[in-house]
Amino acid sequence: MTQHRAGETGAIPFRSGRIFNVGTQWYFATREGIDQGPFEARNDAEMELRLYVRNKVTEDQHLMAD
Repeated sequence: MTQHRAGETGAIPFRSGRIFNVGTQWYFATREGIDQGPFEARNDAEMELRLYVRNKVTEDQHLMAD
């Protein structure tokens, strides 16, 4: 089921998973269009994606505070 995210209004955009594999190696895609990886396991890619998003949120908060 597709739902609005917090603060969203209007039509719900298409969303796809950010985690993908090529052969036996795993990657994640960023909104900036940059693929990060390779990682040996899907779990590693998921963990790195969480860190990436947390760092981006922190970076955005610092930019808004300036």
